[in-house]
Amino acid sequence: MDTRVQPEPAACRTGHLARLRRSDREHHRTQPRSYLEHARDYLRLDLDLASLTGADERWNRQEAILDPARSVGATAEAQQLRSVADDLRTELYIRAPELIAATSRAEWFRAETHLTAGLGLLRYHKQAAQPLEHSARVSRLLAVRDALMAQNLLDIRRIEARRGPTLVYAHNLHLQRGSSRMRMPELDLDWFCAGAIVGSLVGEQYTFIAGSLGRSAALDLPDPEPDTYEGLLQARTSGWGLSTADAVGTAHRRDDTSPERGYFPLEEATVGSADAILHISEGTTAAGAG
Repeated sequence: MDTRVQPEPAACRTGHLARLRRSDREHHRTQPRSYLEHARDYLRLDLDLASLTGADERWNRQEAILDPARSVGATAEAQQLRSVADDLRTELYIRAPELIAATSRAEWFRAETHLTAGLGLLRYHKQAAQPLEHSARVSRLLAVRDALMAQNLLDIRRIEARRGPTLVYAHNLHLQRGSSRMRMPELDLDWFCAGAIVGSLVGEQYTFIAGSLGRSAALDLPDPEPDTYEGLLQARTSGWGLSTADAVGTAHRRDDTSPERGYFPLEEATVGSADAILHISEGTTAAGAG
């Protein structure tokens, strides 16, 4: 059986797509209460979690990303919640035979997924409360987020391995094998992304297909210069096409866009760690194909 993890800009099976859409909606909850309450209710325990979490708005402060003093992650309540969540996870495993017999294996895994999400949010909020130099602090937050993403990918493989390869869609900077780097005004960011983590753990079972875009009116992205990675791919692609990384050759990083505009150009580290590159010549091609 082929058990490779294959991050690609696609997802297979209608059921998987439905779960991905549901997961994406749930991903935007930044408060842990609803996740922990799901696990508590599944375990049929009498725990007052709302008194510890307080108002959900406390966990949704956007300014906490930039200002550790605005984060709830270092409070006594957050620390107690992390301890409670850890105890809930232990209880979930202790009673697994009983719980699965009374409900189902699928319900047990769903409770575990909710509990893992709640624990992940608590860890992220704890990191957000750490008073570090700005670039170091944001790099650490990105690293924690990608570590949680890597754990999610490994959990997906644990459940889906018998069904064959797993196809995952995410940004190149999340899935490439090497470390990720981002340069923005006043920010110099470096961290190990989910792809680097998973790739190091599963080895050759991991396949990375990088995404590339030629032009896009929606992103105000013009045709790439011919000596850039995208330019070389654009010259040989009509619509969309797959190329091996070796076939791309030596090129320059395009400089006609910025992260704020929504596109991160291909660069040597990304191309060098890719098994293949999916290039779309024009942004509307992808929209029309759907």
